[in-house]
Amino acid sequence: MQTQSLIIATRKSLLALWQAEHVQQRLIEAFPQLAVTLLKITTKGDKILDVPLAKIGGKGLFVKELEQALLSDQADLAVHSMKDVTVDMPEGLSLPVILKRENPHDAFVSNRFNALADLPSGAVVGTSSLRRQCQLKAWRPDLHIKSLRGNVNTRLQKLDDGDFDAIVLACAGLNRLGLAQRITEEIPSERCLPAIGQGAVGIQCRTNDAEVNRLIASLNDEETSICVRSERALNARLEGGCQVPLAGFATLQGKQLTLQARMAYPDGSHGLAVCQQGSADAPEALGMAVAEALLSQGAAKILQACSAP
Repeated sequence: MQTQSLIIATRKSLLALWQAEHVQQRLIEAFPQLAVTLLKITTKGDKILDVPLAKIGGKGLFVKELEQALLSDQADLAVHSMKDVTVDMPEGLSLPVILKRENPHDAFVSNRFNALADLPSGAVVGTSSLRRQCQLKAWRPDLHIKSLRGNVNTRLQKLDDGDFDAIVLACAGLNRLGLAQRITEEIPSERCLPAIGQGAVGIQCRTNDAEVNRLIASLNDEETSICVRSERALNARLEGGCQVPLAGFATLQGKQLTLQARMAYPDGSHGLAVCQQGSADAPEALGMAVAEALLSQGAAKILQACSAP
């Protein structure tokens, strides 16, 4: 008997709802007789907004309640921003589908300055990301980086209220919410390498639910999946997360996969960088190789320093 209905677990933020509704629409287009509804959940990460994520457990706080909904059969699938998904997957769950990636780069957003390079010394820049902080500090140690939490509209409002001279967000989120006009400058990866999984949306479900796996299979984008699998293998080897200022970004040309990675201390000092190529047939192997190269450069010291209380 074929499944007649599906329930998608999602966070309640506008961006999360856009992503879940996008998956909902894609499924209905593929299977017109299928009823697809949303289970909207407020996660711990959405509730605690006055503390940097790195201090309260990292981005996994945005997915745990959604995973619990899957494990308790309250939902059939969960839709996540891939950069929020931890490498440790609860037993019984998998991520078989990753949708086509949006613009993976970071966005410089300012009402007063046209580019990151135009910021004066001492300018206040808002971001909640250690990855962005360390890369910005490495290039512009004269900037004052201030923690900025909340959903996209909340962050933009704080900029508009004058709390910051500029903020850094993901291009993908602004594009998806119809806010591309707020992007003052797309920051090139040479200045700020994207986060692992940035711009990609993943669908998580129960591993043994063959019917759900069948229904969502056509939504997978093979190129994006290969790239994100490589990035996540890098993260898994380094046991990275919000507490570690790690950047990793893979691109695919034909069968050649290229993975760039960067790490540094939160103040931007002692930056490490690796770029290696490998086969698209073995993306995880390339991720592991790049991680080993970082470790050979001294990444373990950065990991230790960032995990210290």
